[in-house]
Amino acid sequence: MDGRTNRIINGSNGRHAIKPWYLIPLTILGMGGVFHIQDNWRASMLLPGRVPHWAEALLLLLFATYLLFLLHGLRVKTHLLRQDQEQFSVLYQRLRESERSKSVLLDNLPGMAYRCRLDPSWTMEFVSEGCRNLTGHRPEVFLQNRNLSYADIIHPDHRDAQWDSWSRAVETRQVFQGEYPIITASGEIRWVLEHGQAVYSPQGEVEALEGLVIDITDRVRQEKEARFASRHDMLTGLYNRPYFEEIVEQADKPEQLPLSILIGDFNGLKLVNNALGHGEGDRLLGEVSRILLECCVPPGWVARTGGDEFSILLPRTDGEEAREVLRRIQEACAGYNGQRPAGTSVINLSLGYGTKTFWTESFRDIRKQAEENLYKRKLLEQKSVYSATIASIQATMLERSQETKEHAGRLSKLCLRLGRRFGFSQTQMDDLELFCTLHDIGKIGVDDRILKKPGKLTEEEWVEMRRHPEIGWRIAVSIAELAPVAELILSHHERWDGKGYPRGLAGEDIPLLARILSVVDAYDAMTEDRVYRKALSREEALRELERNAGTQFDPAVVRALVDHVLPEEDAKGGSD
Repeated sequence: MDGRTNRIINGSNGRHAIKPWYLIPLTILGMGGVFHIQDNWRASMLLPGRVPHWAEALLLLLFATYLLFLLHGLRVKTHLLRQDQEQFSVLYQRLRESERSKSVLLDNLPGMAYRCRLDPSWTMEFVSEGCRNLTGHRPEVFLQNRNLSYADIIHPDHRDAQWDSWSRAVETRQVFQGEYPIITASGEIRWVLEHGQAVYSPQGEVEALEGLVIDITDRVRQEKEARFASRHDMLTGLYNRPYFEEIVEQADKPEQLPLSILIGDFNGLKLVNNALGHGEGDRLLGEVSRILLECCVPPGWVARTGGDEFSILLPRTDGEEAREVLRRIQEACAGYNGQRPAGTSVINLSLGYGTKTFWTESFRDIRKQAEENLYKRKLLEQKSVYSATIASIQATMLERSQETKEHAGRLSKLCLRLGRRFGFSQTQMDDLELFCTLHDIGKIGVDDRILKKPGKLTEEEWVEMRRHPEIGWRIAVSIAELAPVAELILSHHERWDGKGYPRGLAGEDIPLLARILSVVDAYDAMTEDRVYRKALSREEALRELERNAGTQFDPAVVRALVDHVLPEEDAKGGSD
């Protein structure tokens, strides 16, 4: 034994007797305790130079196995870590993609997505980019009420209602949906639709409100226009007849008594439409509507209940007050007529009213009473209305055709003298006077550029000009008061030899009154200056008439004018 034997035997750690490289696997393997020296016999087994080869081989094998195990574990852990990293990277990319998609979705929604607190200011915690287009403000303006609260842009008339509606939705845990106007950064009023709901905590408390606000201004405008069109007359803007009947039904209640109705009828509208065109008729209807609205005191309702009929419903208005409204309307119409533009027609409105004083009375009977009063007024005013309308049509016709009122007056005077010469009846004389006044009414339908052309007309322009007798005939034949002269208007450019227009009538096939006007009109035209020529003398004009008698003119009419009417006029000094 060497000098270390005693130390080993005396209780020293056996590892001092083991080769140093043995300590590494023994320590790693945790087997140092196995080789503690327990007695002399085991110690002798571990003395240097006495360790069996099989033991060394076993230790090396165990050590190599352990290292392989460690390396394998490291590779497994590395692989798993790499997998975890790859999975984390995928999840992270998906999360980023999800957030990006969510952001793109919110930014491209047709409106403003939001998350806010349930408070009167609607304090915003999140606002999407759609806020810019909807409100004109940047999203950050509303976050935590930095510059504005969302409540600030809700129209003041709707703020309380909005809060009450949301409060009910939260209380009942229902989805909120509401429409209201907001005021944009530019001051524009926009209607929006808000759809949202409350977010609750596990304890049932409201954490926030989330939703979407979209612009519905166009839809609201279209609905408003459709609603307006269903209730209003599109020409005048007044209520239409169907909606007026609904108003009557709603107003016919005891608390609305006395209930009055006023009915007006625009006299001569058909005459104006046919003579001056529907444009002038529509303009006059607009003027009548304006007058009625100005004279009707709220809470009255004004409606156009027929082509030329208007109605006014006046709740809590007795007969005396209704009569005062009627008087104001009449004065307003007279004021318009006194200041109307030149060449426009007069307004003549026949009016009647009725008043329901007792609940037992039938409103239908009251309306019938108003209509009877109206028709009585029409009968009394018919002649003056007709005369005034004819006068305004004549004024317009003369203005457009560049003829003078004096020319029309001379025509009437000479034609009536010829009529007396031929022994006309009073009816024929009345027709002749009306014919002289309106024979060129068809020129209303001819282009102004042709009517007012200073020089001679081209062939194409003459074709257009020659249409005016037919246009005048269509106007006259459609109006009962003008129907007797319709045929005369159509025939006033026919010639005795059949070479006139539009029908090429000849001789006595041409109405006598038309033949008279043809001669007198030619004579007056020749003796008056024109833009393109000087006036002829009276003698020259008479010679021209005589030269064309039997071709252009009726010889008997020419003889009567030359031999009798004009000499008699000279003898009387030109007086009738």
